[in-house]
Amino acid sequence: MQSASKLSFGDAGTLFVADWKGARIFALPLQAAASPAGKPFNLLDVQAPIAKALGVAPTALRFEDLAVQPGSELAYVALTVRGAKGQSKPAIVSIDASGKVKRLDLSKASGSAAISDAPKGDVTFWRDLPEQTLTVTDMRYYDNKLYVAGLSDRSFASTLRVYDYPFNGKASATTIEMYHPVHNQVETRAPIRSMTVMTIGGEPTLVAAYTCTPLVTIPLKDLKDGAHIAARTVGELGWGSAPNGLVSFKVGDAEYALLVNSSRSADLLSATDLTSAVAAPGLNTPIEWPGKPYLGVKATMTPMSAVMRIDNLNPQLLLALRRSDAGGEMQLVSIPKGGYLRLSDFVNEYDFPDYRYPDGDKFRDFHKYARTLEGYGELAR
Repeated sequence: MQSASKLSFGDAGTLFVADWKGARIFALPLQAAASPAGKPFNLLDVQAPIAKALGVAPTALRFEDLAVQPGSELAYVALTVRGAKGQSKPAIVSIDASGKVKRLDLSKASGSAAISDAPKGDVTFWRDLPEQTLTVTDMRYYDNKLYVAGLSDRSFASTLRVYDYPFNGKASATTIEMYHPVHNQVETRAPIRSMTVMTIGGEPTLVAAYTCTPLVTIPLKDLKDGAHIAARTVGELGWGSAPNGLVSFKVGDAEYALLVNSSRSADLLSATDLTSAVAAPGLNTPIEWPGKPYLGVKATMTPMSAVMRIDNLNPQLLLALRRSDAGGEMQLVSIPKGGYLRLSDFVNEYDFPDYRYPDGDKFRDFHKYARTLEGYGELAR
């Protein structure tokens, strides 16, 4: 394995790893998940213990991706370890809520598959970013198939590859186009950056986001080898930002998708609204910039602008990989679904020691829960 960029779990015993340098997808076998500890993550500096476990300086680490092992509440983080003279090597570590770090043996893959028609490496962006780094931009496993978004060397570069698992040979490859309301053009080069699988209108559907930030839907049944398809653009969520992760989950009986972004707040989308958007004609007109920057499906702003990667920790909690605004430390922290924030990120009226909650205050119970969750049980009152 020459690089480790994107991660995705198949089942609890299989971790898929994208290797853009070697143009392969690897399957790493893992031990069966232990019973989850049931503890939240409040690791406010994971860079230091990871660096110690790998025997390198914290500044040598580039964080690539995050995935939570199903049923274990154990986090797996993909990294690039930078060395002298521009050399680098991949690493993957597991981390539990107590901060214990273990390094995975990347030589223990149970299988691998080639990434068909990968970019050849003759193109760079911004002088030093190889096009090959976008060979795989996201992966999702669904119903014994691994869906892989990224670039190919075809004239229509944006590609979705589908692998049967266990791997049995070459993947099918479908090239994708979509209408981008910010740019007011049909685009075939820029790849999907984040995606999840949801049932929309009774149909298993890929919900996917691109940079700058159109949201599209693609029925899985449309992904056929050699086909070129047009994704349905159902939303324009704002310009000048890149998707950092897209997860789906239920809160009560309602299903949601949550998109975290590089340069603005996160977007919460309901399956109900997505179903209505899919039933309507796709977007085909530009935004009115800057006065009306949004189109299509309604998204609710959630205050998670610092998040670099996101995954489901358990039915109640998300797990976020993010950086501290002030010190720059990499953090691995739990965030409650339904609240989508950490109280300890702020100081407000409720936090003063002489504040007293009035009877019936609607935030009091959540504040008690969140303060305990974040490690401030003595402040839960």
